[in-house]
Amino acid sequence: MWQQLPFRLRGYLIAMTGVLLLSPDALLIKDTQAEVATFMFWRGLLLGIVLSAVAVLRYRSRLPQALRNCGSAAWWCPLAFACSAWAFVVAARLTAAGNVLVMMNLAPLVAGLIGMVVFGQRLRRQTWIVIVICVIGACLMAAGEVGQGSLLGLGVALFVPISIAVNTTVASVQRGERQRGVDTTVVLPLGCLVMLVPAVLLGGVQLPPADDVQRLALMTLFLPAAYFLIQTGPRYLPGAEASLVMMLETLVGALLVWWWLDEVPPPLAFVGGGMIVSAMLISGLRDLHRQRRKAAAGALDERLLQEQAMQESGPDDPHQTADGSRG
Repeated sequence: MWQQLPFRLRGYLIAMTGVLLLSPDALLIKDTQAEVATFMFWRGLLLGIVLSAVAVLRYRSRLPQALRNCGSAAWWCPLAFACSAWAFVVAARLTAAGNVLVMMNLAPLVAGLIGMVVFGQRLRRQTWIVIVICVIGACLMAAGEVGQGSLLGLGVALFVPISIAVNTTVASVQRGERQRGVDTTVVLPLGCLVMLVPAVLLGGVQLPPADDVQRLALMTLFLPAAYFLIQTGPRYLPGAEASLVMMLETLVGALLVWWWLDEVPPPLAFVGGGMIVSAMLISGLRDLHRQRRKAAAGALDERLLQEQAMQESGPDDPHQTADGSRG
């Protein structure tokens, strides 16, 4: 069943699952009392331990080669990953959540521009339309809080979409020997290491308040899987489309706040959320219909043919990993 799905739809499903797992993160960040440096130290440390264990178990002795296969992503993705994490947490402490969300939801536009100008990527007209609709929808959801908070927090929040866009775009343009992109999840532990450096320099190496220990432990349960899946999305999608999926965090996060804190969103939030869900759902259905129509017309799926060729080559291929992917 999974192998029958179009590559783009696979990417959307993988990234969406990651975003759904990431959605409680904003609520837990808002509910912690630890200093930012202390919070980021333990967040980076615990996340890095789990992601490092996953990378070692998946690649074992091939891990150094898997890192080299990432090319420039081995440098840019960890830096962007750490920068987005720091910027999001700091901005959430300095300004209203609406300002952070509006800034974060500019990531697909930024990613599209970076991909087009720097890497020569071309997005479909359908993708640009979905991006614009989702940005408008996200702005409507956050409209009630826009303008509140400090200008410094607003400036810090601007680094969030830029970092997300750099990460997803650089990851999406790394090509291996197959049509599917290089596995850049192996660089996430490096991103956690980069995250730890400013936390240590700022004196974050100390125990958090007792009430925050439970929240940090809870984050450790779902954050590694969330970031792993989100980082896998660009293997199947252009950077702008991978960033587009992050907008679901705005919708799901708002629903969680409504449910947990009993804060009823304003009517505009429901309108904006409906726009996001409708645009992404219609786009996904159009892609699925287009793929089925091509298959019915007898068109060959080049990606499927390449996967079949890889499977026919057998397990003797020294570059093939345990999960069937190439570094």
